[in-house]
Amino acid sequence: MNKKSFGSRLVAAPYIVWSAIFIVVPLIIMVYFAFTNDAGSFTLSNFAQIGKFKKAFGLSILYAVIATIITLLLSYPMAYYMTKFKIGHQRMIMMLIMLPMWMNFLIRTYSWITILANTGLINKFLSFLGIGPLQLINTPGAVILGMVYDFIPYMILPIYTAMSKIDNSLLEAASDLGSDSWSRIRRVIMPLSLPGVISGITMVFVPSVSTFYISQKLGGNKTLLIGDAIEYLFNTGPQYYNVASTLSLILMVLILISTLIMNKFGDDEEVVI
Repeated sequence: MNKKSFGSRLVAAPYIVWSAIFIVVPLIIMVYFAFTNDAGSFTLSNFAQIGKFKKAFGLSILYAVIATIITLLLSYPMAYYMTKFKIGHQRMIMMLIMLPMWMNFLIRTYSWITILANTGLINKFLSFLGIGPLQLINTPGAVILGMVYDFIPYMILPIYTAMSKIDNSLLEAASDLGSDSWSRIRRVIMPLSLPGVISGITMVFVPSVSTFYISQKLGGNKTLLIGDAIEYLFNTGPQYYNVASTLSLILMVLILISTLIMNKFGDDEEVVI
């Protein structure tokens, strides 16, 4: 038993070291800077400057919520219909969904500039029809579109995984009890797929609320999200590390609270046929 315990600890050691170096240590450094000033003395004055960035916080949360809702509305029926295909076709569809993720995140985001620009593909087509050009780039809609495009695989994958594990006998039992197609979806599939939905929402909301590159390239200077503010402060100089760390700490707390709330909703759900 002791040998097995020692072997398990030995195998887990690299992961523990990795977590300590790249997760725990950065968090300690962030908390240290958030509660100290330039001289290294304890202070709460950094939190007094949060009010200057309330608009950035509000926009970040608003855009992340909108992007997450749109992603969910697109991903749920997609994942549902994927489960109706043969296994081989399901794997092919999943490969096509994940294929863009093999490309660099920056390249995928930057490609939308070519599509949405005033001289881009969409506006060229609209001009050909006598409609355009329209202002598509450097708008809130472009930022949300970039979020949806970049993060939608993270929503589809957990929902599809949860749905594919649903026992068909439960659906057959629901049919025998008089449930129609919509009732089966509402009373069986939706509750059982909820863990996947919660995972997908978390995996989309977290990077959306903290993103900065998407807003910079697709939103221009008109859209300042909290991720942009943090990146700007860190790049400006060491004198702004304390405020930037404070903003990062507040953002992390908001994300943790949101995650806990979503998990609470997931735990309360039951299957009722």
